[in-house]
Amino acid sequence: MSASTKPYMLRALYEWCTDNGHTPFLVVWVDEHADVPREYVKNNEIVLNIAASATQNLRIDNEWVSFSARFAGVSRDIWVPVGNVMSIFARETGEGMGFEVELNATAPATPVLQPVVEADAVEDTAALKEKEDAPPRPSGRPSLRIVK
Repeated sequence: MSASTKPYMLRALYEWCTDNGHTPFLVVWVDEHADVPREYVKNNEIVLNIAASATQNLRIDNEWVSFSARFAGVSRDIWVPVGNVMSIFARETGEGMGFEVELNATAPATPVLQPVVEADAVEDTAALKEKEDAPPRPSGRPSLRIVK
């Protein structure tokens, strides 16, 4: 069985966003395996700003997305299983990619992260939806289609 392409796509789209001067955002399905600030979770989802200016020690490996950030001035370590990532997109254009949530995948043990935090890393889901320049969020499950 080959490794999932999802973490590779996340890393590539993160790099594409930063190379083009865009702000990369992750939409994450929150369950017991995701370590995120629960007060910002709406409908089991959270939208996270993962730009270099908003995070410290961002790491997107094959099993986890992890970083440190400030939420309302409070330093937090964030751990999200790659299987819980629903999409990554550029805030300015809405361009990005949606993914299947892999809830049946067993999350590996959370590794230790060095706590260093500098900037805010979350934008409330409601505030994101209120922004006029933000594209409307599609409903339903994410899917891919072949465009010729």
